[in-house]
Amino acid sequence: MTKDKNILVNGYILSSSVPKKQQVIAFTQELLDFLFPIVESEVNYDAKHARKLKSLENQFAEIIYAFSEKYRLNEERIVKQFFSRLDEVKFALLEDAKAMLEFDPAAKSLEEVVLTYPGFQATVVYRIAHILYLLELPLVPRMMSEWAHATTGIDIHPGAEIGTPFLIDHGTGIVIGETAVIGRNVKIYQGVTLGGLTVRKEEADTKRHPTIEDGVIIYANSTILGGKTTIGAGSIIGGNCFIVDSVPANSIVYHQPIITVKNKKDFTEPLNWII
Repeated sequence: MTKDKNILVNGYILSSSVPKKQQVIAFTQELLDFLFPIVESEVNYDAKHARKLKSLENQFAEIIYAFSEKYRLNEERIVKQFFSRLDEVKFALLEDAKAMLEFDPAAKSLEEVVLTYPGFQATVVYRIAHILYLLELPLVPRMMSEWAHATTGIDIHPGAEIGTPFLIDHGTGIVIGETAVIGRNVKIYQGVTLGGLTVRKEEADTKRHPTIEDGVIIYANSTILGGKTTIGAGSIIGGNCFIVDSVPANSIVYHQPIITVKNKKDFTEPLNWII
């Protein structure tokens, strides 16, 4: 059996018993195509489907085998548990896609949502990575989520608990922390952060991120922080809000900026705005 090796770098010990990042990314991409084969006209679809499934199982087994002996000895169990939940994941994702289609007037078809919406793509990777997070497989779920982050601009930690359906509109700049809990039929726009207040490293196992109950809409660039913060069901959070306290159900929360409009001829201050 392969002996595990460690690498010493600047006084830190790094384990070499980890899968390659590109290996995990390739597996994730092929798994997405397997879950949503938009175009499939071959008569022998069932046979092709079975072969693809077996190939994915082998790829996943290789990823696990790259880890230490502890995981290699449980390789068969982990593979079986992961793939046994794929149907459940696909059902949830179809509910997500249907909700996006119904909610977004710009969406013309389910295929458009599945193929082009970054919010849906980030949600797909999250739901897959979340299973691996629950199986306590190290690194792989984070590799998946960081690849989705780099691809879509949406950062969802695989530890977050997100109900179905879940809708992300536009999505760029969204951050959802590890202990965030999100209910059903929640809609989130670009730039939203569900983050943690400052906590010590030894408090990492506590709930650090907010709870968003069913039916909440959070508009662009709002920030909601803290593990004790709960946004009550049916509430609407307007754009650019900063929230660190709980909000009762069916609330409307909004920020009122003061915007001044003047004629340039009457504005005597020098304008030298460099952005």
